[in-house]
Amino acid sequence: MRRMTDLVYLNGYPPHVLERVSAMLSEGTLAPWLAQRYPEKHSVQTDKALYDFAIELKQRYLKNAAPLAKVLFDNQMVLAGGTLGTNTFAARVQGGNLKRKNEIRIASLFRQAPPEFLRMIVVHELAHLKEKDHNKAFYQLCSHMEPDYHQLEFDLRLWLTLR
Repeated sequence: MRRMTDLVYLNGYPPHVLERVSAMLSEGTLAPWLAQRYPEKHSVQTDKALYDFAIELKQRYLKNAAPLAKVLFDNQMVLAGGTLGTNTFAARVQGGNLKRKNEIRIASLFRQAPPEFLRMIVVHELAHLKEKDHNKAFYQLCSHMEPDYHQLEFDLRLWLTLR
């Protein structure tokens, strides 16, 4: 049986949830449960496809947000710190103009993820265009763009635990 301290992606969840996940891991039922719930793989495999995917969501929900300069899969992203994606912002003065540049990088692990998890990560990073902190407004925006956001976040943590 896995120790609950091994469930690093589930830190902060109540003990009864951790016990249930630990039991599913030791019984071997977590992987089949996730595979049944999320049977498909997405077709977004290139940085260009990821950019198009993110821009489509941005246009639908965040038309007035700052533009995106880049969206790409990052092979260097280490999941050890819990970072699954990043949103970087740079402001530079060029001549008399202030240039803003927003970049989203998604861990390359998500090339093999179910489409729901990729969408959840992209929604999360897009929400940072409007809300920099993980506050109530941030999570409301995430839930507006993806109504099942909180369930998908939890299921993604389960998927990462299996990996």
